[in-house]
Amino acid sequence: MKTKTSVIIWGLSAFLALALLAGCGKKESTEEQPAAPSPAAAPTATPIDPATAAAISGTVKFDGAAPKAAKIDMSQDPGCKGTNEAENIVVSGGDLANVFVYVKDGLGNRAFDAPKDAVTLDQKGCQYHPHVLGVMAGQTVDIKNDDPTTHNIHPTPKDNREWNESQPPSSADIQKNFAREEIMLPVKCNQHPWMKMYINVVKNPFFAVTAKDGTYEIKGLPPGDYTIAFVHEKLGEQDQKVTVAAKDTKTVDQSFKAGGE
Repeated sequence: MKTKTSVIIWGLSAFLALALLAGCGKKESTEEQPAAPSPAAAPTATPIDPATAAAISGTVKFDGAAPKAAKIDMSQDPGCKGTNEAENIVVSGGDLANVFVYVKDGLGNRAFDAPKDAVTLDQKGCQYHPHVLGVMAGQTVDIKNDDPTTHNIHPTPKDNREWNESQPPSSADIQKNFAREEIMLPVKCNQHPWMKMYINVVKNPFFAVTAKDGTYEIKGLPPGDYTIAFVHEKLGEQDQKVTVAAKDTKTVDQSFKAGGE
């Protein structure tokens, strides 16, 4: 009898202890949590007086014998009927294409609104067009598929969100944007391993990509001292300092050697 009574008393004690713990937990969960801090307001865009805006332009050259473009084997997919040459180094008459040129430093704390107009990235002939693209952070990239085959767009960034999305023939455009600055962000197609391109995400509108003749132009710069960066996917980066006055026009040329020297 004594043993039975002890067991009952022990059971009641355990029950009361659990009830008290549950009550404490409930009380803690209903306590008001501190409010999350308000997000910082986005900086206001700084207007530029068009009457004082300057421009920078120039030509990028390849110093040395141009490498022969590698041939791409597209035979795995009969729907791929594009120009089967790699675009990692494109040289014509000594002029270097696909160099991303942008104002790397000198704008201080100026802020700029992302353009409302989208930029287009097309897939045609089982290659990306363009091979090198510039876009502002937050600006929409409109991705099209003009091929009779499915593509799989897969950016592999370091500082932005990675995603991987299929796009069948005749499907709707895919619209994406990138939140943070990142230079030479690689994009590939998981369906076609030779398909590669680069998106450059910057915080200002002062950028360009060299054309087949190696030329570029950056307009609308406020007067100031700047660092201009020339970036190539294989040959690396070259920087130059330049000062522009009001309504100034400066020529800033650059050259690259094999191996990025």
